Amino acid sequence: MTIIEPRQIAGVAGPETASGSIRRAKHSVRIIGRRGMGSMGWGDGIRKAKHPVLIIGHRAAEIDIDDKKMLDYLLELAQKGNISVIATPHTNPALLERDYTKAGIMPAIEIGHRLTDPDWKGIDGKGPYDLAIFAGLPNYMESTILSGLKHFAPQIRTMTLDNTYQPHACWSFSNISGRDWLENLKAIIEHVED
Repeated sequence: MTIIEPRQIAGVAGPETASGSIRRAKHSVRIIGRRGMGSMGWGDGIRKAKHPVLIIGHRAAEIDIDDKKMLDYLLELAQKGNISVIATPHTNPALLERDYTKAGIMPAIEIGHRLTDPDWKGIDGKGPYDLAIFAGLPNYMESTILSGLKHFAPQIRTMTLDNTYQPHACWSFSNISGRDWLENLKAIIEHVED
């Protein structure tokens, strides 16, 4: 088994960690996760969630992946997977440029705090979320929020779509190259739609 190093020096998650492996073949994204995620594909995990939410940070509007921004891929995933979107305030101008007005806008730490509240009905009022997908947040902030969710909201499964390993998430990519990241993001989006 390959050891995957977290991006942060002290990023040690404890006994429950996400461990990942990425295969190069299309649709074979497979992450062995914690809390019963098993070898279920990422797309299956998103499709089977009853009430998923996608949390988008400002880095998603800045990162170029191939010919588009990361934000464009994330919005495509949200649309095809019928996923609620919560974005950080610095992301809102980029969403408005793309005529995307369905996102809730909230500071990242407040999002993490609200997700731990079992009585919060979500931005859409449909009840608590069962899957939180994170992308585009600064690495240290995402790690802190995921650690809080792991300890104080064990009913929520977590996933990160950044190309850096997050040991506190149920599912996380290992530290991968931009090419592999693009290939796997496209496969996840395509599989969610199937």
